[in-house]
Amino acid sequence: MWEWGSINVNDNFLKACRGERVDTLPVWYMRQAGRTDPEYRAIKEKYSLLEICRQPELAARVTMMPVNKLGVDAAILYSDIMNPVESIGIDFDIVKSIGPVIHNPVRTMQDVERLRPIDVDGDLPHIIETIRILARELKVPLITFAGAPFTLASYLIEGKPSKSYLLTKEMMYAEPRVWHRLMDKLGDMVIAYLRAHIAAGAQAVQLFDSWAGSLSPVDYSEYVLPVVSRIFRELADLPQPKIYYPGVSSGELLPLLRGLDAQVIGLDWRVSIGDARARLGGKFAVQGNLDPYVLTAPMDAIREQAKRIIDEGVERNGYIFNLGHGLFPEASLDKVKQLTEFVHEYSRSVLADRREVAG
Repeated sequence: MWEWGSINVNDNFLKACRGERVDTLPVWYMRQAGRTDPEYRAIKEKYSLLEICRQPELAARVTMMPVNKLGVDAAILYSDIMNPVESIGIDFDIVKSIGPVIHNPVRTMQDVERLRPIDVDGDLPHIIETIRILARELKVPLITFAGAPFTLASYLIEGKPSKSYLLTKEMMYAEPRVWHRLMDKLGDMVIAYLRAHIAAGAQAVQLFDSWAGSLSPVDYSEYVLPVVSRIFRELADLPQPKIYYPGVSSGELLPLLRGLDAQVIGLDWRVSIGDARARLGGKFAVQGNLDPYVLTAPMDAIREQAKRIIDEGVERNGYIFNLGHGLFPEASLDKVKQLTEFVHEYSRSVLADRREVAG
């Protein structure tokens, strides 16, 4: 345990991020703040996602709900990857059953050049105040996050979520100067945004590159990796752990990440933990990677799937139990709670046995 302000904080998550020994595996879930919780769904009947984000006390309450109800070892800020783009001049809405809808898409050099530098204090004080509230009140570490430039660009260029990324890839291939200028501007935005989060009290940050797996390794290396590397390099002076989640179907990209100044790589369920560690050169802690849709199964089957992943994860220090993607709305809150309890209980037993054998 360690002290944050005057509150005792569970630091298992931070120890695992640093590759240190833990007695119990830490667990948290992407998209744990809401979606599966009836209390959250009742709040969403009154307020939109963006309206919740603009009310720091309410956003902090929603962030803390899964910590209190599930017993997870870290909180993830209730927010959206689109929040900071408003500050740089993007007009958007989050539309139910669609996602982000951009009213002024970015498709030309003129569109890119009109994007202004982010003003976190002036335009996003509600996000910073939410982080400050959580830093005071949480008894587990707070993770905050940003969307990675490629994933954000896929929305800004397409104008809405896409499965083909047709316009995005068209810009990459046909207008590389425009593409790289956009990556640079979004990279600057992400760096300033995450530095402000850490200054306000975030104890770890995660960069979500949810759709990077849609790229070949060659294209990822040329069009995306340079800006991702710069983001982590320019945050490297800050001691808080940095996590990179390269998204679904990203196993083939893992060998390219070995030079990142990150501490943790998030994995989807399409690559085993052992294979992922080998592809990463053993350089990082890893996080993942239960298929979230396993949560539709009976609890016995969920426990078996979790047991398999835990057994692989504990082979080395530096493992955090999570899903390979975010929780989906239909997932049972009770099953997620039981899964959390199982991860704690089973990993505690396995780790104790390993220590006894070792010594």
